[in-house]
Amino acid sequence: MTENGNLRIGLFGIGLDTYWAQFKGLKPRLEGYLNEVEKKIERENVAIINAGLVDTADKSFETGKLFKTEDVDIIFLYVTTYALSSTVLPIVQKCNVPVIVLNLSPEAAIDYKTFNTLADRTKMTEEWLAYCSACPVPEIANVFSRVGIDFYQITGMLHNDPECWSEVDEWIEAAWVKKVMSTNRLGCMGHYYSGMLDIYSDLTQHYATFGGHIELIEVEELVEFRKKVTEVEIQDRLELFSTVFDIQPDCEEEELRKAAITSVAMDALIAKYKLGSMAYYYKGTGNMENEEAIASIILGNSLLTANGIPIAGEYEVKNAQAMKIMDSFGAGGSFTEYYAMDFEQDVVLMGHDGPGHIAIAEGKTKVRPLKVYHGKVGKGVSVEMSVKNGPVTLLSVVENPKGGLLLLVAQGESVSGSILEIGNTNSRYKFSIGARKFVNDWNSHGPAHHCAIGIGHIFPKIEKLGKLMGMQVINVC
Repeated sequence: MTENGNLRIGLFGIGLDTYWAQFKGLKPRLEGYLNEVEKKIERENVAIINAGLVDTADKSFETGKLFKTEDVDIIFLYVTTYALSSTVLPIVQKCNVPVIVLNLSPEAAIDYKTFNTLADRTKMTEEWLAYCSACPVPEIANVFSRVGIDFYQITGMLHNDPECWSEVDEWIEAAWVKKVMSTNRLGCMGHYYSGMLDIYSDLTQHYATFGGHIELIEVEELVEFRKKVTEVEIQDRLELFSTVFDIQPDCEEEELRKAAITSVAMDALIAKYKLGSMAYYYKGTGNMENEEAIASIILGNSLLTANGIPIAGEYEVKNAQAMKIMDSFGAGGSFTEYYAMDFEQDVVLMGHDGPGHIAIAEGKTKVRPLKVYHGKVGKGVSVEMSVKNGPVTLLSVVENPKGGLLLLVAQGESVSGSILEIGNTNSRYKFSIGARKFVNDWNSHGPAHHCAIGIGHIFPKIEKLGKLMGMQVINVC
């Protein structure tokens, strides 16, 4: 959580001011619980604006103004005891950001035996009210629903509840990724692959869904940066290549040198436009400078992808967005598509030519020479890698025929076995529903033929991101 500043969380608890004079120890106890929640959601690069206990309508308006001024990205409402819904609504209406309702009991259960031996019934009521978090949640939910405010609930315990706090973590991560996407600068360099109709996309719809900025870039700009690369920069980049990659002995020094020049130039281009991701493709036919720039781009773009700036080939804007989402969740997000099916092992072979997310590779990524880039002009060096064996998640940003964008997800396993050693990314994937059903079910939702693949099973996080962004999320398996 570094590239877009702090995630700003608005936190407040609720109570009823009438109680404080009646039950002297209740307010300090609830404030202590609220401070415990604050500590549990603290993390690097998260700013928490804790408004304390909101117990009157006046304080509700003040808190709404505070959160608005502080530009919070998400609100956590901790329901500590019974409170009036009128002390909640003004805050949420003022801020118009996602709201997570924390319905958290301080412990797993009231100690009934001890409770019932209390001689003072006022003390008994105070103890009961400290456990009364569930009581006002229906009232709050009713009011939110009637005034059209989306909200999300977490019901659990303040202490000793890993499931509850794991869900809190997922909401925080999802809010962070939403913030990343809303400020991300996506570069589009070149043009679409002619006739690849599924990847054509409505850029204005991307603005509407994700926010951010899209910069249209000419390949000639990359060419100009290539002309400014110094010999020192070339040698430094070649040394980096030799450290990061497993360069095969049949790679020509001249092709590696071209790749080093383009890699340095790409870094400069990314810096110029402050890009956080990119989609690119260019034929380059008839212009050798342009062709050489694009033909030598794979190694540098693999480095960028592994360092938080995912690069999608074939001008696949939707997949650049999917890759950025996956990478922002810390899962990687490598550019991939179906290669073939292995019915003997019940796996799907998937990969792609061009850049790979080498940070999620199984072992060191190989660099191999290619005499021809299939379906594209030029030749040069390319990367060959498999995604780490273990759980994986596939994500596709899909153009909904009814309008807008949706998120298509599947969870599977990257498994070991033979791959095609053709100088491309290449992995074997198993799915719980089997290869046949996975392919049929995935295709039935009409995605483009590319998707982003990352490590770990992160559907719950993506599902929450979809809710925060108002996007439909479909889980295939």
